[in-house]
Amino acid sequence: MAEIVNLRAVRKTRERAKKRAEADENAARFGRTKALKALEKARAGKARDALDAHRREEPQG
Repeated sequence: MAEIVNLRAVRKTRERAKKRAEADENAARFGRTKALKALEKARAGKARDALDAHRREEPQG
């Protein structure tokens, strides 16, 4: 025999799991300390400077 399932409870459980996953994603994206933000900004700046150092000048013509 099939198991009887309360559809409302299944829907609520699914929605809770979806919200929890979204909250975890937001925490990972925005939940950084000031030191981590500064480190990330410094690394991005260093990478940008390294890329600019290898850039060729635009041909003028």
